[in-house]
Amino acid sequence: MLQVALFPCAVLFLWWLLGRCGLLNTYLTPPPGAVWDAGVKALASGELWENVWVSLARVFAGFSLTVGLALPVAALFALMPDLERVFKLPLEFMRITPPLALIPLLILWLGIGEATKIAIIVLASFFPVYLNVVEGLKNTDPRLREMARTIDLTPWDTFRHVLLPSTLPAVITGLRIGFGYSWRALIGAELVAAASGLGYMILDAEELARPDRIFVGILCIGALGYVFDVLLSQAAVRLGRRLHLAKGP
Repeated sequence: MLQVALFPCAVLFLWWLLGRCGLLNTYLTPPPGAVWDAGVKALASGELWENVWVSLARVFAGFSLTVGLALPVAALFALMPDLERVFKLPLEFMRITPPLALIPLLILWLGIGEATKIAIIVLASFFPVYLNVVEGLKNTDPRLREMARTIDLTPWDTFRHVLLPSTLPAVITGLRIGFGYSWRALIGAELVAAASGLGYMILDAEELARPDRIFVGILCIGALGYVFDVLLSQAAVRLGRRLHLAKGP
C-alpha cells in the first residue's frame, strides 16, 4: 500500500512546492490547498454528492446495458463464425468511429435526454468487452471442448465447467477496460445538454474560470474509477475461487 501511495504523494508534494515557490501560475494551476478547499465547499453544499450520484447512475446504466449486449453477442459470434463474418464490416466500422462523432445523429434520433448520454457510454464501452470475450472463447483449449463432448456434458455444464473458467480472465479484462472507457466517455456524454454530473461540473467550472473546481471534478472521476476497478478485480478473484471450488479437487 505504501508503494502504491508513494508516487501520488511525491506528485502532490512537487505540485505544492512549485506553487509555494511561485513557479506555477496559481490562477491556471491552483495549489493543492485551493483544490482541497473547493472540494470541501462542494461537499458541504451537497453539490459534489449530487453530481457524483448522477454520473454514477449514468455510467452504471450505460455499462450494464453494454454488458447485457456484449456478452451474448460475443458468445453467439464466437460459436457461429459464419455469422460473425456477416457482421464483421459494420462492427469494425462502429468500432473505429469515435462515439463523440455520433453525437449530432444521436441527438436527432434520441433527443437531448438521458438516452443520448447512455448511448455514448455504450458505444464507448461495448467493443472492449465484446472483443475480449470473443477472443477468450475462441482461444479456449480445443482439448477441453473435446473432453466435454466425450463425457457427454450438457451445453450448460460445458459452459459452466469448461468455457466460463477458461474465458473468465478475458471477460474480466474486457469488463475492466470497458468500465474505464465508460468513465472516459462520461464527460463527452455530459456535454449533451446536461444540467448535472461530474462532466457538467467540470464544464461549468471552465466557463466560470474556476480551475480549482475543474481539478476537483477530474480527481473525483479518477478516484472513483480506480475504486470501482479495484472492486471489480476483487469480485473477479472471488468468482474465480468459487468456480475452482465448484469444480472440485
